[in-house]
Parts: sequence; structure tokens; C-alpha cells
Amino acid sequence: MSETKSARPSATTRRSRPLLVSFLGAVVRPLGNWMPIAGTVELLAQSGLDASSVRTAVFRLKKRGWLESESRSGLRGYALTPLALEALAAGDEVIWHARKPADLGDGWCLVNFSVPESARAVRHRLTAHLASLGFGNIGSAVWIAPARMLPAARRAIAELDLTGQCAVFVGDQVGGQQLTTMVGNGWDLPEIDRRYREFIEEYGREGDRPADDPLDDRHAFVTYLSVVDHWRKLPFRDPGLPPEVLTEGWSGPAAVRLFERLVAELDGRALAHAARFWPAQPKPTTAEAASG
Repeated sequence: MSETKSARPSATTRRSRPLLVSFLGAVVRPLGNWMPIAGTVELLAQSGLDASSVRTAVFRLKKRGWLESESRSGLRGYALTPLALEALAAGDEVIWHARKPADLGDGWCLVNFSVPESARAVRHRLTAHLASLGFGNIGSAVWIAPARMLPAARRAIAELDLTGQCAVFVGDQVGGQQLTTMVGNGWDLPEIDRRYREFIEEYGREGDRPADDPLDDRHAFVTYLSVVDHWRKLPFRDPGLPPEVLTEGWSGPAAVRLFERLVAELDGRALAHAARFWPAQPKPTTAEAASG
């Protein structure tokens, strides 16, 4: 019994990789696409991760081809690979969609696939990938999202080498079932709304902090990383649906306003705090300073 429990990843271990991915996108990219491992361990410890979990998460991302070993200024570290930069950029496209609802007039992207029973695992991976991109399931092997999700759908299909088994369409709904009914069946709107409300409840007090009560840099870093990590999960269930198909009192816009306010208030101090754990940058010479 004890062996079974010990073999299961702890809650900290399960949390470490998603938080590390958020750290790569929100901190490592702005600081030059490279991170010192010792500084990373110390920074993420401030966010509640132990050193072993961080190093395990780094090792797994290295195996996935996201990180490559690189020392700078005598410090061991890791650089983001082109694969990681591409994946983070693709994630950005999805993450920021929810901040601007889709235009109903742009139509819809529809994906239909025919994958044989013998390839059930591949079919499951495709449906899981489409769901994680915010696509809604409206029928057997039929998934739909706003038309702007077409590039993301194509990438998901190509990555699984299923182009020959999938049909992808973009167009308008011209009749049949009410659009609001279809959307209500395809997405769990109450659950998505609940998650937005949870975000507002958890971080609303930070957004209400008075101007004369500044955050210290460490708290700004921890809060900033937590806000980004929490937020980036939300749009992967909500592709930024048009307002016309959403329920009354939809909390997404209020959550967006809070998120944007927090990012504007926190990112500068958070990055300044993180930069202290990076190797010191050489000061420019007089000639370089003059030319800059």
C-alpha cells in the first residue's frame, strides 16, 4: 500500500511542470530565452515548489526537446529550443483569444474525423488535443470552434499525422438547430463561467490593492506567476466565443479586465525580481552607451 502511494506523483510534482511552463513563457522568454538552473530552483521555491520537483520538471521538458543545456557566465542553465519557442507562441495564440471574443460574422471552424477503432489511442489524443484548444464537441467525431481556431486545428491534426483522416471546414451556420443550443451542448458554459468567477475571487483583492500600498518585488513575482499560470489554463476551455451565444452575466469580460490590470501592475517588478537571479550583465562601455 505504501509503495503504491509513493509511486504516485505528489500534488507538488503534478503542479511543477505546468508552473514551469508558465515560468518559461512569462519570465524566461523576456529575460533572453535562457535560465540559470540554480536561480530557477530558488525562484520557483518562492512559489511553493521544492527543488526536486523543479529539477524533475526541467528534466522532463529537456527530454521533450524544449530545453537544452547551456552555461553562461559560469552558471549552469538551460536555453529554450526552437521547439519550445514555437509551442509557447502557439499557446499564446490560444491564451489571448479569450481576451477578445470572436466575431460571430467570421463563422466557425468545424473538424470531422474518421479514425478506425484499431487506432483508438490516436483518436483519443486528437479529441483531447481539440478539447484542450477550446473546441466543443457537437456530435460523433464533430468538433467546432470560432473560425480563427483554424490554424490551431491544422497544427493539432498535422502533429498527429491525421491529415488524411480529417476534414476541416470554415463557414457560417445557415439553419437548423439554434446556435445558442448548439453552443450550450458543445461547451460546459456553467463550468467555464465558474472558473472565471474563481479567478476573480482569488485575485480580486490583488486588483483592489490601493496605489499607496505597493507590493514588494518578491510578492509581485509570486503573484504574477500565479496569475499567469492560473489564467493560461482558462482559455483552453474557452476559445473566445462570440458574446451573442453566451449566457447573460457571463463573467469572462470581468476576469479579462482583472487579468490585464494585474499584468500591467506586476510584470515589471516581477521580472526585475527574477532578473536578480540571472548572471549580471556587463555594463556597456562609454562608446556603447553613447551609440545606444
